[in-house]
Amino acid sequence: MRHRSVADLMTPDAVVVQPGTPFREIAHLLQEYDITAVPVIDEGERPVGVVSEADLLRRQTDKAGPSTAEAIMTSPAVVARPEWSAVRAARAMEEKRVKRLPVVDDSGRLIGVISRRDLVQLFLRRDRAIQEEILEDVLTHTLGVAPSAVTVDVAHGTVTLSGTLERKSLVPIAVRLCESVDGVVEVNDRLTFLQDDTATQR
Repeated sequence: MRHRSVADLMTPDAVVVQPGTPFREIAHLLQEYDITAVPVIDEGERPVGVVSEADLLRRQTDKAGPSTAEAIMTSPAVVARPEWSAVRAARAMEEKRVKRLPVVDDSGRLIGVISRRDLVQLFLRRDRAIQEEILEDVLTHTLGVAPSAVTVDVAHGTVTLSGTLERKSLVPIAVRLCESVDGVVEVNDRLTFLQDDTATQR
């Protein structure tokens, strides 16, 4: 199974500002591009911070000091790497309480931005594509289950597994693997088994 990475989901042409960009220009960019934050990059195109809507609101409330990106940005920038999984990026956003992450390459240069909105694409994946991945990758290739043994129904990202597996121990494995497929919201387990190989042998 190949899970989509940050590189697959990010926006490569990121809207950015420089440390000296003034307050009003930043506010205009957020409105024009319908985004909630912009990375602040240095001369080497490396993110040094992020200016969000919250940062702008705080500056308006404080009314003190300079009103450039460098003065009001949150620094250092919380960044992601292109090879990260979508789950890792989502966890980083949750832990740091941010809605967007600048994506950097090995040298620290900005190559894109990934947002919560980008991650939502995973849950808009077609049911048919989810069904095909479970049947081909999870059941057939990974678990070696005959396609005729298990029925996979997918509706709005909810997967229902029904049918019979050879061993009881395969049931939780199949469910767990299906839960890890991109776009799956939940898994309903209606599987049965022929042999209980989990019973303690005495």
